[in-house]
Amino acid sequence: MFGKAIRLLAGSTAAFMTYAGAALAARPRPWEMGFQPAATPVMQDIEEFHRFVFYIIAAITIFVLALLLWIIFRYNSRANPVPSKISHNTLLEVAWTIVPVIILVLIAIPSFKLLYYEADIPHPDLTVRAIGKQWYWTYEYPQSGDFQFDSLGLSDAAADKAGEPRLLGVDNAVVVPVNRVVKVQTDGADVIHSWAVPSFGVKMDAIPGRLNETWFKALREGTYYGECSELCGARHAYMPIEVKVVSQQVFEAWLAAAKKKYAVNGDARVALAK
Repeated sequence: MFGKAIRLLAGSTAAFMTYAGAALAARPRPWEMGFQPAATPVMQDIEEFHRFVFYIIAAITIFVLALLLWIIFRYNSRANPVPSKISHNTLLEVAWTIVPVIILVLIAIPSFKLLYYEADIPHPDLTVRAIGKQWYWTYEYPQSGDFQFDSLGLSDAAADKAGEPRLLGVDNAVVVPVNRVVKVQTDGADVIHSWAVPSFGVKMDAIPGRLNETWFKALREGTYYGECSELCGARHAYMPIEVKVVSQQVFEAWLAAAKKKYAVNGDARVALAK
């Protein structure tokens, strides 16, 4: 059994190393406990902040455990048959008030910096509008020809045939260029949805009657997956997000083809092709 556990651990480690370096690896994996590999500067900062807070939590946990063990062994009835009757300690009370405040300030400073970084959208190279609908996404490229297309999740059979992960693959993926600032505008056509891609560190609600904005800058090419992250009805689990990050040349070629493929019909702007 021990040897089997070692082999399982080695296999998991190898799979993780392959997963971390692969271009098409931005998807959930069995037994995964951490974040998906960061593909944007925002997600890299989120990981750094997570590690910082984890170290603080670990230090507090170890300190409290050590304190409990010390009290248990030092002040049990056999080691200390005559207990102390101290009821007030000013220094201790000041310390357990001031120290948590200091810890919260240490967490708040990088937290506020990260929130500002996420909200302060740089000058975009590309704008994509994501409209949440029950239960699929409609995408527009308003600055790149003003075309529109629907993106629906694939059935299990279609996903298997296309080599896409179950419940994550779509028929028409979002395509963006690598190393370019992409501004994402979200809107809801019926109820509240949420456009979320874990590897990008992006999660923005799509609310009817309100235009929200977020951004990302993918640092490497590949295919990245996400899902609607707001309970939006019976088929909430079946409106995935797929983003293909490609080179500028490939993106320009796709853009030229998309303007023809997703032709619009007058003011209705209904996609004629899937």
